[in-house]
Amino acid sequence: MNINPKVFKALSNPTRLEILDWLKEPLKHFDKPTALLSKTLSDKGGVCVGDIQEKSGLSQSTISSYLSTLQDAGLLESERHGKWTYYRRNEEAIEKFANDIKELI
Repeated sequence: MNINPKVFKALSNPTRLEILDWLKEPLKHFDKPTALLSKTLSDKGGVCVGDIQEKSGLSQSTISSYLSTLQDAGLLESERHGKWTYYRRNEEAIEKFANDIKELI
C-alpha cells in the first residue's frame, strides 16, 4: 500500500471536496448543456472549467489552482477540446485511495 500524500493535501480544502462532489453527479450540479462534455466527443464526459469556476463563485485563478491540485493528486482527469478544458473524476484512483485508507485504518 502506497498512499500518495498529495491526496491528503487535495482533500484538506472544503472547496476541493465540493468540486469532487459536483463532478460525482455532474448532471445534478451543472444544468447548462454547454457545461458538460458531450459523450460523443468522449466516452468519459467531463465538465468545463469555466462552469466549475462559475458554480464555485471563486476567481478563475483560484479554481485553476484547485483543479491542478486535484489533478496532481490523481483525483481528476482533464481533456482539452479546442480552447476549453473539461474535468472529470478519476474514479479508479478515488476507489484505490478509499481502499488503501480502509486497509490502513
